Amino acid sequence: MKLPRRQFLHLAAGAAALPAVARIARAQNYPTRPVSIIVGFTVGSGIDRVAHLIAQWLSERLGQPFNIENRLGAGTNIATEAVVRAPANGHTLLMANAANAINATLYENLNFNFIRDITPIAGLTRIPIVMVVSPSFPAKTVPELIAFAKANPGKVTMASPFSGTLPHLSAALFKATTGVDMSHVSYPGDVPALNDLLAGKVQLQFSGLGAAMEYIKPGKVRALAVTTVTRSEALPDIPTVSEFLPGYEASTWTGLGAPKSTPAEIVDRLNREINAGLADAKIRAGLNELGNVPMPMTPAEFGKFIADETEKWGKVVKSVGIKPQ
Repeated sequence: MKLPRRQFLHLAAGAAALPAVARIARAQNYPTRPVSIIVGFTVGSGIDRVAHLIAQWLSERLGQPFNIENRLGAGTNIATEAVVRAPANGHTLLMANAANAINATLYENLNFNFIRDITPIAGLTRIPIVMVVSPSFPAKTVPELIAFAKANPGKVTMASPFSGTLPHLSAALFKATTGVDMSHVSYPGDVPALNDLLAGKVQLQFSGLGAAMEYIKPGKVRALAVTTVTRSEALPDIPTVSEFLPGYEASTWTGLGAPKSTPAEIVDRLNREINAGLADAKIRAGLNELGNVPMPMTPAEFGKFIADETEKWGKVVKSVGIKPQ
């Protein structure tokens, strides 16, 4: 039996609308069970603490627990691969960070391609690296440090947490930009390096701001500069490196990602909720306390940011010849 044209068009339009209705319903029902956020850093680390802040916000907004799972090893690659291999349903997320952009070049035989295999959801924060010295160190400014290092080639020992991390690459970029000769010492984290800085075993450290804050505030170490383009809200009186070396910029960052092919409506909903959190006064205060600056972005903007960071630090890794530990 032939249907009247108007009835046929009406039915056709209804059929075409069904996928859209299903997508909207899927986004509204998400999440249907607890969500895991995989973090490639230790419990209590700066990135772990940011993850907990965002997880609590999302739990309250979306009505399901967002649980943190710390999976360590291989410079965060184990955590990343766990998410790459997870079902693409929004219930396993990655606490993405600067290490992901660096590792794309640093590690030659990864079982995944971060840009291809992880769907960007939202930027979370930028975290300045801070250059700190002991109070007894003769240089009190970045120009004085450069002059001292040039007058004493190879004698300034420079610490950073782990080889190939953002603080290490920030230091390598500083050396390449200034032409100074400083000896690099790698530590298993910011805190062991800071302890040796206090003990006089090293003279300079490139440290994550969150870890260094408790040493800077009481004057145990002296901050010379932060590595971001703009000054840190947490240390407004401390200059940036770029004030002395125009064009220098280095900052670690965090964001949220999901397995590739995660439905766009779930990604968009998470992005909206996260950006609402980054605008919330309480969340912003908690991030500021950790030395983090909110970095709200759309999924597309975050994807471009990741690509740009991967290219930038890939060039530094290749030029310096850094190898993973």
